[in-house]
Amino acid sequence: MFGLFKKFKDGFAKTVTAIAAKTHGLFGARIIDASSLETLEEALYTADFGVETTEEILAEIKTAYKKDATLHGQQAAAIGAAVLKRALAGAEGDLRPAASAPTVIAMIGVNGSGKTTTAAKLAWRLKQDGKTVTLAACDTFRAAAVEQLKTWAIRLDLEIVASHTGADSASVAFDAWQAAKSRGRDYLIVDTAGRLHTKSNLMEELAKIRRVLQKHDPTAPQHRWLVVDGSLGSNSIEQARVFHQSFGLTGLVVTKLDGTSRGGALVGIWRQLKLPIYFLGLGEQAEDLQPFSVDNYVKAVFGLED
Repeated sequence: MFGLFKKFKDGFAKTVTAIAAKTHGLFGARIIDASSLETLEEALYTADFGVETTEEILAEIKTAYKKDATLHGQQAAAIGAAVLKRALAGAEGDLRPAASAPTVIAMIGVNGSGKTTTAAKLAWRLKQDGKTVTLAACDTFRAAAVEQLKTWAIRLDLEIVASHTGADSASVAFDAWQAAKSRGRDYLIVDTAGRLHTKSNLMEELAKIRRVLQKHDPTAPQHRWLVVDGSLGSNSIEQARVFHQSFGLTGLVVTKLDGTSRGGALVGIWRQLKLPIYFLGLGEQAEDLQPFSVDNYVKAVFGLED
């Protein structure tokens, strides 16, 4: 457990550093005052926690401060973490297998979100957990995507079904499902074409993949996850809303959190959309894709120890 918490702590280091810099290390042993509360408000907005969450955190800290003028930063951090924990109640995704194998996970998102690498990392993680997995390289629209997924598959010793650039992505999904079923695989992870939510032709292609999979299994894909670039902050909420309306998302994966100081954004995404967060991308290595843990997240962003 300590090792897992360290992943979160390291992954959110930029967010913690940014908050500490703006508040001059408020969440330490020093006693807070009115001016430090103002800097804390600015820091929380900068970290992209959003208006609703920031106001809730500040209100509870101010209430505690009125009761105890010697309230120190570590106590304030613990209060902030408790508020966040309440706000994120129910946000942890629970990856459950379908009634019959393979369980299909469709990875959706715009180019640059880390979707293809996340698909490979997820396959590797499931394999480490003793599951059998097939990858489907259905991002045939982007020239480098198929090769990128193949490279990851070789590196991580993963099974993959792929075709050439420009091939019909739904046909690849069809073939991959057949392969996964005939080989008795537990999971099929489908890497779909990176698309802007405003591109209707690519959105239709996504719908076609779903229709083809449902010819095999009416419930597939059982999981439809949007991969969101965490550095975009709250700007990703509208993107997620459009994808949700058109494809019926069942969850989120938030990536690139180690490279941003806006680690609060996933709170706003959850509060706006109520889509469970399954995994976080906390680094470049395969093992840096970690299941979302509310407890580890709130402790990490407020600089608390496990």
